[in-house]
Amino acid sequence: MDQQYTVVLADDHMIVREGFAALLAANGLKVIGQAAEGEAAVLMVKELMPDFAILDYEMPPGITGVEAVRRLRASGSKTKLMILSIIKEHETVLAAIQAGADAYLVKGGPMRHLLDAMAFTKEGGVYISPLVGGAAVLAQGSIRKKRDPLEALSPREKEVFHYLVNGVRAKDIAELLNISPKTVDTYRASLLRKLGCRDLVELVKLAIEHGLTGPPPPPPPPKRKDEDDDEGPFPKPAR
Repeated sequence: MDQQYTVVLADDHMIVREGFAALLAANGLKVIGQAAEGEAAVLMVKELMPDFAILDYEMPPGITGVEAVRRLRASGSKTKLMILSIIKEHETVLAAIQAGADAYLVKGGPMRHLLDAMAFTKEGGVYISPLVGGAAVLAQGSIRKKRDPLEALSPREKEVFHYLVNGVRAKDIAELLNISPKTVDTYRASLLRKLGCRDLVELVKLAIEHGLTGPPPPPPPPKRKDEDDDEGPFPKPAR
């Protein structure tokens, strides 16, 4: 490679990390950090700011490589993030790319795939291993984008979504829905995570692309006094 890129490796098996690090060094890459689980990988990438981070899909215990990608993207990390996995199912690959991964590589594939992925992603592309049929995965992703992106949201999350993308302030949403501003913030964070958006600007762009910026829903009827004010995005335990 023309320049020595820096890399952070994350895999819960030390022998795999060390073997991979040796291969990378032999190909002109510099491994500046290794992590055994997702939480440590996120902190390491934020601190060291490598050119690339190669993250194992599954790193028990703790968060997965995909969740590490999601958190790093939410933090604004500029590192090129690559998922490494034995899984070839298109659903899994697509989920990783939608979470913000720049590349999806298959364990057991040739080193050439990794080098190709680095060159391609450095130019702004998204690389999917030929071993899983990248074109088919991306085509599947295009089909899914035509579906209702809100189908995975709860009714209350949909209400908050429509108010947010139509410019209603969090304080006003709280009053309209009879919940606290803190609960509105919780819903907002849940929406960004589920819809793969980094901030409110991306949320609005998504709404515009899918024609979801119509008039916000009318406010719900007032709650009875015996109802909970802050239901939150998660179900409450049975009493």
